[in-house]
Amino acid sequence: MVAPSGIHPEWITHPRAGKIPGKAQTGGMAWGKLGGGERPPSGRCPGQASQSLHKTLNPVSVTTLFKTSVPVLGVVHLLPLPTSPRWQGNLQAVIDRAEQEATALVSGGVSGLIVENFFDAPFPKDQVDPAVVSAMTLIVHRLQRLVTVPIGINVLRNDARSALAIASCVGAQFIRVNVLTGVMATDQGLIEGCAHDLLRYRRELGSPVKILADVLVKHARPLGSPNLTTAVQETIERGLADGIILSGWATGSPPSLEDLELAQAAAKGTPVFIGSGATWENIGKLIQAANGVIVASSLKRKGDINQSIDPTRVGHFMEALAAGIESRETLVEAPPERSTVGLSR
Repeated sequence: MVAPSGIHPEWITHPRAGKIPGKAQTGGMAWGKLGGGERPPSGRCPGQASQSLHKTLNPVSVTTLFKTSVPVLGVVHLLPLPTSPRWQGNLQAVIDRAEQEATALVSGGVSGLIVENFFDAPFPKDQVDPAVVSAMTLIVHRLQRLVTVPIGINVLRNDARSALAIASCVGAQFIRVNVLTGVMATDQGLIEGCAHDLLRYRRELGSPVKILADVLVKHARPLGSPNLTTAVQETIERGLADGIILSGWATGSPPSLEDLELAQAAAKGTPVFIGSGATWENIGKLIQAANGVIVASSLKRKGDINQSIDPTRVGHFMEALAAGIESRETLVEAPPERSTVGLSR
């Protein structure tokens, strides 16, 4: 049997094997990846010498990170985790659902995954229970044995420190941070930006994990008068985000094309991702002003956020995206029309 692109071939015949497909097993815990690798030399954090002085001087390349120029990041919404109000007491059921959704997304062609504790609402503002961190670490590690695409982590509502710790230990490639800079009024109360703490923590860990940060995040309102251009610039230049995310006002609500264009202009080459509301009906238009897209809700069965990922909907979305990208490239490559003024006789 041939494994779909992005799925570990060994998983097809050994779905419950106790080893990471294609990797030699070593004893003990290794830095930056569970089950393999070497610890850094004493006295120096791993990757320390390669840290750039200013992230705006070396923005993340979406092509390098996701192996495509226009990445689609599918979101795995984890069922309620331990200590959350709707926790059902069965972590294996959570793992099974996560593996099912990851397989459906990657088989459908997404470029990467984001794993988040979506069904743990109501969320704490900035620090989840250690049981949530442990469960998410285990689940992400399991997904890494199943798929080969880059995986990111979002610990809701804004526990970026835990997300970075998980990603650094399991070798995930990026995290999503809802409030990196500024102050947002949310249903959890006032959430303050965490850039000061997070960037120093990343430096302390010597971690290569990239930070994709929301700007004027959904389900929130900024204190004071919002200015999208200023917010984008400060998230990149002062918050040192590696990429930015622009959403609508809530889950399932898309940003406007005009706001995406403003964000692109302000980002000056830093990748801009659509963060919510993307569907196969609107992605062809929205992608004209974005470098990538994060999608989940519209890919669920019957469009119901509580349902699992529908492979058919993933296929429709990817087809619509491809058409939008082709349209964008055609517009860029098309030569200007020749003027006919003065040519008539």
